[in-house]
Amino acid sequence: MDTAESLTRLYLDAIENGLKRAVEHSDSFESTRLHEMLAYHMGWMDHKRKSSLAGKRIRPLLVLLVCSAAGGDWNNALPGATAVELIHNFSLIHDDIEDHSSLRRGRPTVWKKWGVPQAINTGDAMFALAHLEAIRLADTVNVQVGLQAVEILQKTCLHLTQGQFLDLSYETRSDLTLDDYWPMVEGKTAALISASTEIGALAALKNQPLSELYRRFGLLLGLAFQIQDDYLGIWGDSCLTGKSSQSDLVTGKLTLPVIYALSKSAQFADRWNAGQICGSDVQDVIKLLETEGVADFTRGQASRLLNEALMVLQKAEPKGIAQEALESLAMNLVNRQT
Repeated sequence: MDTAESLTRLYLDAIENGLKRAVEHSDSFESTRLHEMLAYHMGWMDHKRKSSLAGKRIRPLLVLLVCSAAGGDWNNALPGATAVELIHNFSLIHDDIEDHSSLRRGRPTVWKKWGVPQAINTGDAMFALAHLEAIRLADTVNVQVGLQAVEILQKTCLHLTQGQFLDLSYETRSDLTLDDYWPMVEGKTAALISASTEIGALAALKNQPLSELYRRFGLLLGLAFQIQDDYLGIWGDSCLTGKSSQSDLVTGKLTLPVIYALSKSAQFADRWNAGQICGSDVQDVIKLLETEGVADFTRGQASRLLNEALMVLQKAEPKGIAQEALESLAMNLVNRQT
């Protein structure tokens, strides 16, 4: 590949083909409707809007880029890439149910379209398919790596549920601090991103210390990614994000800006605890947050974690065009506007 962009395109095409092949296993027992629900969620049912419905495939892309940057053959890592993306989508299906979210990427969610019982079943199928993919690393790399990947995914899924537990339990609390925020987002977001980078390094047959550096890189990147998401939930351009920039305030979502503001501004805390923020009040609340320095603090935290992530990545000594693509992806994720 001549450029980081062309390398990324190659990997994304391979990931999409790998995901479709993996999901085809759901049709092996004449369960065509189950396959339809899985394909619908993955964004393959509406060809006119395919690019916007499929998602960005960030996590599997990280697996392949890390494997290549660490000196491995990215083709060998492909089952690990598809596995982490399937785990990600398993969690999205279940999160939509638990959060009562009726839309994802502008379409009805699986539970809204087919009902909660079938949505749970679809998510469970996605979970099983992910582990079938992970164990294939035993063939493409070796048995030890295959077993390690399955263990990492199992521990990651436990971490995901712990993060979701905290997120749900925080909905009824008004005493949260920044110390409460970090373990929640580490579980909900950073855990799977760090698993992606670690599995990529393992597929390159790197030793434990080097794999740990890549895991740490993914963890820090995942935290920075989530903070930028929190920032866009209030200050994002709705024309770019595709959703209202006021949604996190109106829905009462406890993001980093909100938790920081609750500890810093008595005026904001009083308004937050007084009841739901209505659309007509949002701009005044946003101005209050800006006056209190909340926007600058949030962006500062994202930048700090990104810089730490890139320093850890540098210690891992990535090589080739994949290094350039990996660094570019990291910076784009944290500086994105969508």
